[in-house]
Amino acid sequence: MALSRLLVGLLAAAGLALAKTPRVLPGAFILEYEDEVDIDSHLSSVQHLASTRLKLDHKLFKGASIRFHDVDKAQHHAELLASTPHVKKIWPVYLYDIPEHTIHWTAEDATAMAAQDVPTARQAPPPDTFSPHVMTQVNRLRDEGIVGQGIKIAVVDSGIDYTHPALGGCFGPGCLVSSGWDFVGDAFTGQNTPVPGPDPPLDCGGHGTHVAGIIAAQEGNPYGVIGAATGVTLSAYRVFGCSGTTTDDVVIAAFNKAYEDGADIITASLGRPSGWKEEPWSVAVSRIVENGVPCTISADNSGGYGLFQSGTGGDGKRATAIASVDNIVTPQIFKTASYMVEGGLNEPFGYAPGVPNAWLNVTLPLWAVSFNTTDPSVACSPLSSQSPNLSGYVVLVRRGACDFDQKLRNLVAKGAHHVLFYNNQSTGAVNVSAPNIPGLQAVGMVTAEQGATWTALSSSQNITVALADPRMATSYVVATANNMTGGYMSTYTGWGPTYEVDLKPQFAAPGGKILSTYLTKSGNYMVMSGTSMAAPFVAAIYALLMSARGTKDPQTLESLISSTSNPVLFNDGETTYPVLAPTVQQGSGIVQAYDAAYATSLLSVSRLSFNDTDNIRPVQHFTISNNGSEPVFYTLSHAGAATAYTLPSDGSIYPAKFPAELHDDYATIEFSDEEPFILSAGQRKVISVTATPPAGLDARRLPVYSGYIAIKGSDGSGLSLPYVGVAGSLHSATILDAAQTFVARFRGPLVSISANHTFILPPPGHDNDPLYINNLTDFPRIAIGLALGSALVRIDVVPVSVPSGTHVGVSVGLRTLGDVFKTPEEYHSRGQQYGYWGGALSNGEQIPAGTYKLVIRALKIFGDRDKADDYETVETPEFSIRYMDLEPIPAGPRRRQRGWDRDHVRNH
Repeated sequence: MALSRLLVGLLAAAGLALAKTPRVLPGAFILEYEDEVDIDSHLSSVQHLASTRLKLDHKLFKGASIRFHDVDKAQHHAELLASTPHVKKIWPVYLYDIPEHTIHWTAEDATAMAAQDVPTARQAPPPDTFSPHVMTQVNRLRDEGIVGQGIKIAVVDSGIDYTHPALGGCFGPGCLVSSGWDFVGDAFTGQNTPVPGPDPPLDCGGHGTHVAGIIAAQEGNPYGVIGAATGVTLSAYRVFGCSGTTTDDVVIAAFNKAYEDGADIITASLGRPSGWKEEPWSVAVSRIVENGVPCTISADNSGGYGLFQSGTGGDGKRATAIASVDNIVTPQIFKTASYMVEGGLNEPFGYAPGVPNAWLNVTLPLWAVSFNTTDPSVACSPLSSQSPNLSGYVVLVRRGACDFDQKLRNLVAKGAHHVLFYNNQSTGAVNVSAPNIPGLQAVGMVTAEQGATWTALSSSQNITVALADPRMATSYVVATANNMTGGYMSTYTGWGPTYEVDLKPQFAAPGGKILSTYLTKSGNYMVMSGTSMAAPFVAAIYALLMSARGTKDPQTLESLISSTSNPVLFNDGETTYPVLAPTVQQGSGIVQAYDAAYATSLLSVSRLSFNDTDNIRPVQHFTISNNGSEPVFYTLSHAGAATAYTLPSDGSIYPAKFPAELHDDYATIEFSDEEPFILSAGQRKVISVTATPPAGLDARRLPVYSGYIAIKGSDGSGLSLPYVGVAGSLHSATILDAAQTFVARFRGPLVSISANHTFILPPPGHDNDPLYINNLTDFPRIAIGLALGSALVRIDVVPVSVPSGTHVGVSVGLRTLGDVFKTPEEYHSRGQQYGYWGGALSNGEQIPAGTYKLVIRALKIFGDRDKADDYETVETPEFSIRYMDLEPIPAGPRRRQRGWDRDHVRNH
């Protein structure tokens, strides 16, 4: 049965996925030098052209990042540098935002938390019942005293609040956060120059502190937060300032310094959708892994955009990309309060404070808006005239049917200042945020059970509630079972594969609704969701395995974790379906630390790729080794996972949004050994695997098939090896969206110009002169729509009528004056981009007045960049370029010209 029938209702509403497009820092580039180059000498030789951002003088990456003084000529200068024998490779500098994540709640009683007495000495752990640990068998290793002793984990993030009592309370030798480096300083925004220095890398954003607690939060804290590897030491490498973005040159520097400082594991929870292993950070990560240090990178939170959205860093051939599964419980912070019925004894209750939260020792009678606990529409409409003035009550109202603000406005209209919602489902309570309702002083929520109890009592008795200031009230954690998505893949987790059909992510770990440490100034503890939370968890598991097995080899550890992980069924956020989730969503499944620590059967690889139909590698090989002390019989079998269509059924060239259309049509897998075989202790065997892609699918929609090779041993072991393939041609897929690729007017709607339009530009050399940027000028505005990623995008200026003597060359079979300023560009992810063009070519020269057209070309996936037929092409209508006369004129509204640049992007 096709799963698309099960998902048809969701798919109808899903729409298409126009992914976010990366941004670059204007005028900035990363240079990688040949080994013999003296970096200081080369930087001195170009200082008249560019300032140095960072010197990247590392064992595995010798280079620098620079920013040209003249941004308008930066591309030309960069191309000249790239052509010199000193420079091995050059890339633009990309911007990275703080990773998207969901904040569910933050503890607010910072003073109380900071005063808690947390043991500083390492102690043998009590039995571990922390839910993320139970999900992954970390608890079983910790119960045996395996806590990552002696392992050093480098955290590349926003820094760590090492003053936090659960993170050791200090920085330096002998502390939990024993070392690190601040690469940027507080004022760094990504747009300015980083100011590195040895100052302790103190976190002012909170993200890195949450990550650190997942790895190594010490026991004895008020909320029972426990790191997965409490015996490790941490090194903090700060790459974000207190606001804004970071850049990949900073991240590359941090990774290389962590490697040179002796980190055993490096983890980073940042990135952006890409799909290309050739990105500079991905290249740097792969080199570090090849030299013996595993790197765990979050798989990005772009799951809503569909397939082929793997993230930078984790795209690296050797990098380990980590997906997210939802916690099996939903942890929430409750504040204690009390209520009294008709003069009886005080009874305690808990509630989740919201915003605003001015419960300043409130003691008031409770007033239930309705005694009907099943009607979701209560207070969605204005209250009746019979309702009392509510200013002297704490108002109780059911959640549901309309948004919180609507109910609150109707209650405030009757004088309410203090409101307690009760939940409409048995999942604890949520933190209501309603900061913009005049007259509302405090809001909160209690559980559905508490609300039902009060409603029943208040129908015949008076109830008085007493709520102290939340900053002073005692806090406690309530863990409600997550029966809908707990233990399944988080809907936001990014899907692979890469555009070269490498399987990403590698495996999954708890990332949805994770309780961990936070800034001491902002509450100490927080529940957050994201692949950001999953990557450090796996870094901690690497540390546990290093302690348990005595090896630090990245390939061995990745294969152990991959082969012992548990694949899970597909869940769309509401329903679980009877088919395994595609490997491009979950990798090998949820990590199982104990099984990995004690596995005696080992596989030589962690994944297989059969590529697409044009490049199919139908026969793959792996080796299984029996490292135990007894002979083992092995049986091979195949478990198919859901086949996912990349493109929707309506003919669109854009990938469909989550959830993808799934089918239970599987590949046929055959083995060189169909019968069980025996391996003696220490023996190994090479297994050949032949794959035949599933038949009967629409190859034009790029169906991605996947599954697992299951290896069952007579010793009770069970291993699996994930694989991926594409039952279609990526080279044949449409890359360039002709309808979204055009030239428009700067001073007009974003639609294609008509033929023979004339653009009037400032005089050459006066592109940014406000004297000439006025209502008389009108620049070409270039729009490019990429439905899928492209390894190379060209924008050629093709002459139609130009002055005699104008130099015209040939580029990949096309007669052209050259490339538009700041093009061509490599390794685009998909999305839509917009930029303004002032008539300059990539060599810095200005085109003469004349008639032209632009030819926009995107290299097909697996295409040869030197073959014209391997590009998809869009030609614009012919247009003319004129220049204003060079003479003073009254200036109109002043605007700064923008050249074509991925820094100017509209995300859809």
